[in-house]
This record gives sequence, C-alpha cells and structure tokens, in this order.
Amino acid sequence: QVHVVESGGGSVQSGGSLRLSCAASGYTYSIYSIYCMAWFRQAPGKEREGVATIDRGGTTTYADSVKGRFTISQDNAKSTLYLQMYSLKPEDTAMYYCAAATYSGSGRDPACGRETWDFGYWGQGTQVTVSS
Repeated sequence: QVHVVESGGGSVQSGGSLRLSCAASGYTYSIYSIYCMAWFRQAPGKEREGVATIDRGGTTTYADSVKGRFTISQDNAKSTLYLQMYSLKPEDTAMYYCAAATYSGSGRDPACGRETWDFGYWGQGTQVTVSS
C-alpha cells in the first residue's frame, strides 16, 4: 500500500505562482515499487486530466496546456513529488491530485502513462484557484 498526501494549494491571481507537494508513504517495499508519479487536475464539470508525469529515472511529460509553465520534480530521498506552477491562468483553477503507479515485477518498468487508469494510488487533492 502507498499513501500520497498533497499540500500547497491556494488562491493566487493570474500570473502568480504556486508549488504543490505530494508526500508518499508506506512500507519501504511499496515505496520502492513506485515507478511513475503524476499530477492530475479536475475542474468542476470536467474530466480528470493528466498534467505531468515523472518516472523512476526522472523522465517527465507534460500536457500541452502547461508546457513551459509547470515543472514536475521529485526528491527520492524524501519520497516527495513537487509541481512548480508559474504564470498561472484562471483556466488552471481545479482540484489537483497526486497519483502513484507501482510495479513489482522483475522486468522493465511499464511506460509511465498519463491516464487515470495508469495509477493505482491517489491523494485527496488540493485546491488551486486562480483569479483574473
């Protein structure tokens, strides 16, 4: 079992910045089995969408809507995931969720996807509100 808890959300004006954090915890074996972590967001009335992912090796992917403005990173020693958000826009307003995917096989890690079904562990979310 892996538990993830988000923090760092809040209200900012358009053009502002925020940094979200996600702390992962669980049995050591479970933490080591995490091969991909991601940030998702869900605005009212919309589907949950993948914002950014990072795999065990540090390779990242981003949704087109946030490229150049958001940066995903991880501190493996602290089992913590971050999302640095710059130049925030009102359309970035959403609940932001941290997600983790685990793999315990002996072969190569699966590809790090950006769909909700790629991830088995989710946090409760942290609200980000951007006003114009």
